[in-house]
Amino acid sequence: MNLPAIHLSSDTSSLVAFVIYMGIVMLVGVVAFMATRNLSDYVLGGRRLGGAVAALSAGASDMSSWLLMGLPGVIYADGLRQIWVSIGLTIGAYACWRLIAKRLRIYSEIANDSVTVPAFLDNRFRDTSKSIRMIAALATLLFFVFYVASGLYASGILLSLTFGLEYQQALWLGAAVIMLYTSIGGFLAVSWTDFFQGNLMLVCLLVAPLFAIHSVGGWEIGLAKIIHLKPDYLSLSKDLSILKVISLMSWGLGYFGMPHILVRFMAVKTVKEIPLARRVCIGWMGLSLIGAVLVGMVGAIHFCASPLGNAETVFMELSKEVFPPWIMGIILAAILSSSMCAIDSQMLAASSALTEDFYRTLFRKKASERELMMVGRITVLLIAIVAISIASKPSQSIMDLVAFAWAGLGATFSAPVVFSLYWKRATRNSIVVGMIAGASTVILWRHLELSHLMYEILPGVMVSSFALVITALWDKAPDIAIMQDFKKVQDMAA
Repeated sequence: MNLPAIHLSSDTSSLVAFVIYMGIVMLVGVVAFMATRNLSDYVLGGRRLGGAVAALSAGASDMSSWLLMGLPGVIYADGLRQIWVSIGLTIGAYACWRLIAKRLRIYSEIANDSVTVPAFLDNRFRDTSKSIRMIAALATLLFFVFYVASGLYASGILLSLTFGLEYQQALWLGAAVIMLYTSIGGFLAVSWTDFFQGNLMLVCLLVAPLFAIHSVGGWEIGLAKIIHLKPDYLSLSKDLSILKVISLMSWGLGYFGMPHILVRFMAVKTVKEIPLARRVCIGWMGLSLIGAVLVGMVGAIHFCASPLGNAETVFMELSKEVFPPWIMGIILAAILSSSMCAIDSQMLAASSALTEDFYRTLFRKKASERELMMVGRITVLLIAIVAISIASKPSQSIMDLVAFAWAGLGATFSAPVVFSLYWKRATRNSIVVGMIAGASTVILWRHLELSHLMYEILPGVMVSSFALVITALWDKAPDIAIMQDFKKVQDMAA
């Protein structure tokens, strides 16, 4: 793998910033470990997250390395036409907080105090066959492995560039740190560190382009320069049809089916915290996306005479050019934190699926809480090993890996989650068919290499929704007990 070298390992201040950051993360893991008493604590934090923590945890775990590496990279390389993804994500996130958060918080507790999304769907429809859990858990594991791999890939690049390590050494180092605090502290460690990391990411995204633009003479001179060299760079519609714009904005559909984001809604202390959480999350997200876009634009201006070999390193290279080493160390810690925010949440969601939806459901229904937490920690290790094997020889960019995982999870869960919360006629069989149809469509779409025509999440969600509705209408109506639970949730959410 050919990577440009930043080599800050000789700068003591950068190294100190990294060490302090790692120390804070590990301390959070130890404190969270002391507060973790059972499986509910480990995978859901005992439903005691405050609104602000839940908000930044959801946002930071969602944005991940895509925010500091993937998005600035595509803006740097392709111009503002890539901004439609950001617009779609913001709309999708807001709609998800508005439409899903409150109902899911209420319904997941009524549905036998469910602690994972597969468990909620299982308990919502009283699925004695456990087919919902099995299919949901398998899809979670399949797509999350690629999601985790994208984050490990990003952290490996960062550490190798920063300290002059071989990529493989950096990959294992980053994975070891993330595995350690995730497996020790569980959901609380993940949520608390995401809160800290989310704030750090936001500050760095806003500060870096503001400092960097002065190095090229300010915005007026900088924009004139980039327009002269790339006349269509600021165009929002260059080579884009209406269908392509819709395809880019369809990224926002993914929010309705992301287990590691939806679980934050389930973990909020009370529904009264949700309005505050929504405002904090959308505010943080809007500012962060603006900052990421500005980083890509300023990078395009700054490096127009000497283009970067790897567009996804633009934030790191730009920061190196304009900041002293000690600030550079903080920014590099922010980039590492963006990878960590996603990886820890995704590892935990996949681990929860294996522990709660496979191990306890199929093999050890009467397993003790201590045993289940131990299994959860072991599965974090197993998931990481598989993801490392993918990240060790990446054939795709960070953006491509994230795109496949995001589409897969979104198409698998979005329609089932929405219909389970809002449609009383939905049935167990319709949820099963909807999940299979969505996941299969994404995999087939990617296999046939049709992503250039339309992002696979859109056909995935459409096929999933159609299959779910047709199956539900054909199937017999749900039992009275299921209908009563639905009515209870409707009344509570009104």
